[in-house]
Amino acid sequence: MTDDVLVVHGGTPLQGQIRVRGAKNLVSKAMVAALLGETPSVLFDVPRIRDVEVVRGLLELHGVKVSDGVDDGELVMDPTNVESASTDEINVHAGSSRIPILFCGPLLHRLGHAFIPDLGGCHIGPRPIDFHIQALREFGAVVDKTPEGMHLSAPHGLKGAKLELPYPSVGATEQVLLTAVRAEGVTELRNAAIEPEIIDLICVLQKMGAIITVHTDRVIEIQGVPRLHGYQHKPIPDRIEAASWAAAALATKGEIEVLGARQQDMMTFLNVFRSIGGEFQITDDRVARPGVTGAEGGIKFWHPGHELQAVALETDVHPGFMTDWQQPLVVALTQARGLSIMHETVYEQRLGYTDALNQMGATIQVYRDCLGGTPCRFGRRNFKHSAVIAGPSKLHAADLVIPDLRAGFAHLIAALAAEGTSRVYGVDLINRGYEDFEGKLSALGAHVERL
Repeated sequence: MTDDVLVVHGGTPLQGQIRVRGAKNLVSKAMVAALLGETPSVLFDVPRIRDVEVVRGLLELHGVKVSDGVDDGELVMDPTNVESASTDEINVHAGSSRIPILFCGPLLHRLGHAFIPDLGGCHIGPRPIDFHIQALREFGAVVDKTPEGMHLSAPHGLKGAKLELPYPSVGATEQVLLTAVRAEGVTELRNAAIEPEIIDLICVLQKMGAIITVHTDRVIEIQGVPRLHGYQHKPIPDRIEAASWAAAALATKGEIEVLGARQQDMMTFLNVFRSIGGEFQITDDRVARPGVTGAEGGIKFWHPGHELQAVALETDVHPGFMTDWQQPLVVALTQARGLSIMHETVYEQRLGYTDALNQMGATIQVYRDCLGGTPCRFGRRNFKHSAVIAGPSKLHAADLVIPDLRAGFAHLIAALAAEGTSRVYGVDLINRGYEDFEGKLSALGAHVERL
């Protein structure tokens, strides 16, 4: 697949300005939520990424009319004529995304049945759907597993339930929200995820007519309503993409302003970025652009010009350090003086990408031990989920094969920071979550080209 190879001439600091749109982890879920309404929904600032294409295709298979709006990034979804889709048609999407599991609740409400194909997504751990299936059964769904996927039905309708997640899973929390809003009665979800994207999804559902209360201690209460209408919503910006570009600025000794990035969603990351020695400025248009109307603020990230400092980090659910932030940041940590520690507590198999960094000259050792104090599900199990990074290391060019979305962007950053010319294979996978990343690289002065 020579057309899926990016040649990267590294060693040049990235300099300039790019923009992030709506968060990948909200936009796709808000698109699914449109199924629940009886009138059209409008979503703004939608990024052109593969995950959006997958959900759009699934919506259209089920009779939702999806069209581009007047403005760039505007998506209009009309669910008036929701219908069943054939198993064969749905299976075309099997393996391309994990989003289909979230169609269960909305389809059960609209049609009384649903089919979910075998699920794909990035290979960073099993990410079992047991939480999802158990929750749906608690609502009254009947699940029939077959070799090609799962058939679900709700012969007596869906009814509210008291649920407690064994782990604050983002996907399972989304499943409960999308199912409970139209279930009869009240649903109480304990140990829920409270990520910014979850709160934004709750905002979407509230706009549609849902009654949802977020209590303290990860408790969410949903009072079911008989019907919902469409929404108009501008999603929160993509904090993962923003942090990825921030790490790229640090690793390449450059300066990148990320327009659209929002401080309140990234406070944990910004604290770590500053602890390493990175510099940033909140370029709010009321402060940084006085007298200029229509300008968009963001966050400017840059390398300080002096040595970076090692840090000890642990990933965790929000408000902890996000697991999707760790891969790009580890590349930057290869340039910090001393021993940095990264303890991954969310996914058990998310450090495999460090092998490629070691081939490029990094010194990273992975361990089965929990190198940190955060309670971890993977302690005393056979998973290498802690990494020690010794730096600074001089990175050199290599041939790289992208294993998954976030690790792929980390490999790309490493190639940009390294001396020499690297070939990065499988770069189209990055399109799943990073809109026009090649155009943005060009805007930042990177020397890249398709083979």
